[in-house]
Amino acid sequence: MADTRAPVAPATKTSAPPGPGTAKAVLLRRARELALVPALLLLLVLGAIVNDSFLTERNLVSILGASAALAMVVLAESLVLITGKFDLSLESVVGIAPAVGALLVLPVAQSGWGAEFPAVLAMLAILVVGGAIGAFNGILVVKFKLNAFIVTLAMLIVLRGLLVGATKGKTLFGMPDSFFSLATTTFLRIPMSVWLAAVCFGVAGLVLKYHRVGRALYAIGGNADAARAAGIRVERVMLGVFIVAGVLASVGGIMQTGYVGAISANQGNNMIFTVFAAAVIGGISLDGGKGTMFGALTGVLLLGVVQNLLTLAQVPSFWIQAIYGGIILLALMIARVTTGRAQD
Repeated sequence: MADTRAPVAPATKTSAPPGPGTAKAVLLRRARELALVPALLLLLVLGAIVNDSFLTERNLVSILGASAALAMVVLAESLVLITGKFDLSLESVVGIAPAVGALLVLPVAQSGWGAEFPAVLAMLAILVVGGAIGAFNGILVVKFKLNAFIVTLAMLIVLRGLLVGATKGKTLFGMPDSFFSLATTTFLRIPMSVWLAAVCFGVAGLVLKYHRVGRALYAIGGNADAARAAGIRVERVMLGVFIVAGVLASVGGIMQTGYVGAISANQGNNMIFTVFAAAVIGGISLDGGKGTMFGALTGVLLLGVVQNLLTLAQVPSFWIQAIYGGIILLALMIARVTTGRAQD
């Protein structure tokens, strides 16, 4: 995904050892990420008190299964945010990518295109569609220097319209078992979608921490000009991030399809709000250059537990969205305190 010509220079103006202020800022950012762990434990205790079925194995596995698709999209968005950009279209990729695969494999009698592709080719097509959308976004943002927020917002709307048009507003059923296997196949009684999401987060975390590609992402998000001066091929790296994000979102779409058991014309709608909520409360900076995969993952789990608790309490879905919005505002205020600087 990246090709660096020289070691990445630290994103600081001097090579002097970090002073007390810098060390304090690092500790505050760490505390912000790790603060979600006791919050998760507190929610688990609260859930056990509120509802006897909350801490059962079935319910906990249900939380993980329901959060797997969200986790993949949060991972995708987090990588883009670390570089200092946005990709709002990922929620539409969750819908359009698996829908294209389904339309390619389904006969005309089942609202398909009649191509009746083999399941393997259809699954590959889903990944290709996600990567192609990411590449298109990346070209517009990186090569043509267009605003990432506006470009991906436009793509979100375009892809949403294409999904409704391609499916004619219908819900697609009758796909091969491979479309559902990630959600229905289990290992140690946990869905394979959960294991795959965990592996993806683990690999991404290792790359960000130890590989030159990961260091390049942080350097670009911190200061793209300085990263370019250090020998990083900024445009190539950022284009690669958009492509990877599109592929990850398409995998999230497959997981969502398996969890729901069908593909609706509104699959993925409004998902991006939850994605940003998880990323922001997990410590991913909207300014770029900061955040860890551990923080993003704990953000996903926290929202998953919150949603499950509210569902068990029979709270209407629109209140859940309002609560997510409040969580984002709270996280931004915490970020303002922990970083000590205003946000652009």
